[in-house]
Amino acid sequence: QVQLVESGGGLVQAGGSLRLSCAASEFTFSIYVMGWFRQAPGKEREFVAAIRWSDTYYADFVKGRFTTSRDNAKNTLYLEMNSLKADDTAVYFCAVSTRALTVGGLRDERRYDYWGQGTQVTVSS
Repeated sequence: QVQLVESGGGLVQAGGSLRLSCAASEFTFSIYVMGWFRQAPGKEREFVAAIRWSDTYYADFVKGRFTTSRDNAKNTLYLEMNSLKADDTAVYFCAVSTRALTVGGLRDERRYDYWGQGTQVTVSS
């Protein structure tokens, strides 16, 4: 059973930066993809970024602004968020899939097996 704990959310002004962390209780070779999703008030949860082995994937609306990475030695996933906008305000979730996902599949939240509790990011304009 994989447990995920996000941290690093908070309130930031537009144009600012935040770094989210996601600590995993178990991190083995069987975990193929780690991803970030977000859910804004009144909206569905959407894909933000994912990392599969050493490859990274991003939603178009965060390309060039967000970077995801992971430290296997620390069992931790990161999301570096720069040039934040008010539209980035949401609860951010990390997730893990133990499946061999395709590039298309890693953007689908239904393909993920374990989820963190989420961390709130609020960007003031």
